[in-house]
Amino acid sequence: DCHQYTNRSCEECLKNVTCLWCATSRRCMEYPVRRILPPADLCELSSARWGVCWVNFEALIIAMSVVGGALLIMLGVCCCCCCCKKKSKRQVSGGPDKDDERAAREREKRRVRQEERRAEMKSRHDEIRRKYGTV
Repeated sequence: DCHQYTNRSCEECLKNVTCLWCATSRRCMEYPVRRILPPADLCELSSARWGVCWVNFEALIIAMSVVGGALLIMLGVCCCCCCCKKKSKRQVSGGPDKDDERAAREREKRRVRQEERRAEMKSRHDEIRRKYGTV
């Protein structure tokens, strides 16, 4: 029972994790589990201690908000950096359209070279046929 630690010390009260210490009234009470923060009529946030005596709820809320905000900002910056890198890579490498065009030009060059080789081979074969009279 937390009430037995009222008017004692914060450390004694908070040995039990279900207890909440109110510094202004020096009361030890059950932590209101159904609510995340203790209501103001029970104890002000600046005086409420839970878990450790050196951190009050007000400072805990501010610190967690700052840390959470910093994490969100860092996440946003990382996402922006990744998006910018992808955009710059696309622009430097020419993107998918330029790659497609380059590949099409290469295919066309290979096709033209292959047709030239075929025509050359056909003319050689025709010459051989004429030479040996098989035509």
